[in-house]
Amino acid sequence: RGHGRIDSPHDENSYAMEAIVGDLLAVLDAVQPPRVHYVGYSFGARAGLALAVARPERLASLILLGGSARPQEGAMDAMFFPGTVDVLEHEGMEGFLRAWEQRRRTPVDPATRTAFLRNDPLALAAYFRRSDREPGIDDADLAALDLPTLAVVGSEDRLRVDDTRAISRTVPGARLAILRGADHAATVAAALPAVETFLTARAGSSRS
Repeated sequence: RGHGRIDSPHDENSYAMEAIVGDLLAVLDAVQPPRVHYVGYSFGARAGLALAVARPERLASLILLGGSARPQEGAMDAMFFPGTVDVLEHEGMEGFLRAWEQRRRTPVDPATRTAFLRNDPLALAAYFRRSDREPGIDDADLAALDLPTLAVVGSEDRLRVDDTRAISRTVPGARLAILRGADHAATVAAALPAVETFLTARAGSSRS
């Protein structure tokens, strides 16, 4: 919700994690795969963790890019720049990207820019507000997962390096990949080789 061409309500309660997990389950129920390899980036990674805790039997593996299981208060301002919601609400997505690039001191790559420009800034602001209230996932729930897991993070993703290390230490058997020189924006493109290697290994083990 609130990303790309999906419905983009402006009510922050629409972005509660239990609602997002409900969306994911609705998609799985409609497509009806036996199990899926879940790949999620940032918010999608947090949603994947929540889905894995709620319904682990629906997943064959879990791949988390720049994710976090911790409470999210202040996380968006720390990840992007202070005052993210105000900029989104008053300057739109272009203003958000300008401020983010000033904070990064380098342009956002074209693919990431295009993805953000597809978003409704007021919907994204509502999601950021709701995110501040998310309590995160208890370590006990993560430690109970029995699911092949890969946790990927950029070495320059300051907010998420420690969070991703924590996931890899807490989920039993989770693998950790740290992408040298990548920040949060660059993680998706930089992660593709690690994701391919992980999924190839899973495919090989399922045939043996």
